[in-house]
Amino acid sequence: MAYDVEKTDEEWRAQLSPEEYAVLRQAGTERAFTGEYTDTETQGTYSCKACGAELFTSTTKFHSGCGWPSFYQPITDTIEYIEDVSHGMKRVEVRCASCGSHLGHVFPDGYGTPTGDRYCINSISIDLKPA
Repeated sequence: MAYDVEKTDEEWRAQLSPEEYAVLRQAGTERAFTGEYTDTETQGTYSCKACGAELFTSTTKFHSGCGWPSFYQPITDTIEYIEDVSHGMKRVEVRCASCGSHLGHVFPDGYGTPTGDRYCINSISIDLKPA
């Protein structure tokens, strides 16, 4: 798929820390309950750490207790959905629609949210711009 923001592997490695690269470009996962935004309640907009595209607002963030920042809805048309059958599970991976970077996964497991969805996002893959 062609993205609005495309860089070579060398350019991504130069821009991102090794930890950011492992998550954003190699679909890694940070350890649960270690991310900067897991429990934050700061109001603002969350953007892709790789390209700066706005992805989520704090008004859709909620405490799910899963160990990663959780949102129930992205900003319209900012997310790409990929079927993920790794690790013996069937999940839906979410990527930034602007650059293809891995963000996390979405689970249709309720949690009493307005959409019934839980977007489980790696803190290392996003930046918060306070309101």
